[in-house]
Amino acid sequence: MRKITYASLLVAFICVFTACKDDDVISPITPAETTSDVTTTSSYSSINNWAYGVMQDAYYWSAELTAISNLDLSLDPFDFFEKLIYNRETIDRFSGLTDDYEALQNDFDGISEIFGIRYTTAYLDNSSTNLGLFLSQVTVGSAAEAAGMKRGDVIISIDNQSITASNFASLFSSSDTHTFSFGKLENDTWLTESSLTVTRMVTEENPVAYSGIIELPVSGKKLGYLLYTQFIPGSSDEYDNQLRSIFGEFKSNQVSELVLDFRFNGGGYISSAEVLSSLIGINTSSNDIFYKEKWNESYESYLRSRYGSSYFDHTFLDEANNIGNQLSRVFVLTSNSTASASELVINGLTPYMEVITIGENTYGKNLFGTLVGDDENNSNYGIYVMLGETTNALDQSGYGTVDGITPDYYVEDNLIPYLPIGDYNETLFSQVLEVLGEKTLASARLSNKKTIWRKNKFYAKEEQVQPMAKTIITLPKAGE
Repeated sequence: MRKITYASLLVAFICVFTACKDDDVISPITPAETTSDVTTTSSYSSINNWAYGVMQDAYYWSAELTAISNLDLSLDPFDFFEKLIYNRETIDRFSGLTDDYEALQNDFDGISEIFGIRYTTAYLDNSSTNLGLFLSQVTVGSAAEAAGMKRGDVIISIDNQSITASNFASLFSSSDTHTFSFGKLENDTWLTESSLTVTRMVTEENPVAYSGIIELPVSGKKLGYLLYTQFIPGSSDEYDNQLRSIFGEFKSNQVSELVLDFRFNGGGYISSAEVLSSLIGINTSSNDIFYKEKWNESYESYLRSRYGSSYFDHTFLDEANNIGNQLSRVFVLTSNSTASASELVINGLTPYMEVITIGENTYGKNLFGTLVGDDENNSNYGIYVMLGETTNALDQSGYGTVDGITPDYYVEDNLIPYLPIGDYNETLFSQVLEVLGEKTLASARLSNKKTIWRKNKFYAKEEQVQPMAKTIITLPKAGE
């Protein structure tokens, strides 16, 4: 075995419409002082040999690799790498090759310039010509938030140009500064209400987009609500400690119901998933298994012989602000963007309490991986390689497919403009209230407000919030 320091990641690549980016809060990585741009055909064989070695060594499905003698090492590295992937369409949808390691590492670490908006597109009228951007989330700490943008806003033009399917991508890519005009629907006509000029900026996002205690409309009981957009500890565990503080408030206020809103959460650090789950689990402690790991046969054998079988078992933490004894269940709101560490929390809590999922099928990633740079050739290539699979304490891990986790209550988040998070009539929260028998006082939204059904069934985003889960693991040299 080669010695490589791996940072295990639990992150899903869910690129929709535009480039994926991560909003994280890690200090920027300083690029290597000397790297060579290895792009010539004569260099391909060395890159491909390196890539094959990494995959043969660490890839979860290394046993399925085609023998290197049967592969063409002169291929473009991207074409070569695809020949190493095990069932790209259905199983390994995540491993990938990059020729800009530093850029991808910075993306994983959340170093990116963004406006800070997440939105759905839909036509503004029956002519199916002009599009609106219906804001579903504004990133905490972003330029958009600083300018005053909020969930529910509708952008009807960019730089005084109407938005269409043909100019949409070019409008965003043409500049780092744009003037966004916001519309208001009056008598079936969209009128410009206001405009804001916003410049992309490097953003360190606080993953706690919303937290609050909501009094239920019928029983008067208290419900804790957490909109959490990525699993990230922050500098000096700032955001993990914020979670602890929030749950301290939930605990002291005798919250008896809990909603975890993961609809925008594409994954994150496993350590933060452990913190959050440990604040929730009923009768859980450091003696109880949160999740287990499975590696390829070589590493399974090595790690078991060196550290014992317990190496693969990861337990809950002993958290002073755990509210499990106040709960009988937890509600989790999901979408197709709910992935990786979010799914790990759902799966990991299931053996210990009732987990009720509401929304759409999750993305379906029960794998952990790492980003490996090409030190052998001093090139800027890198591989995001899947190292293994996670299961819960009952050895359950059946969501690693394109179908993901099927929600208990399938509800499409398809009513726009979006209502504020925590509003009784907000699409997914309304279903929570219905399950709780608390919907009596929640008025029917369609009866008093013009509602537009989403016509484009995708989440078009300015950026994708998909952080990673990291556990630093040093793999052994041959003979160790």
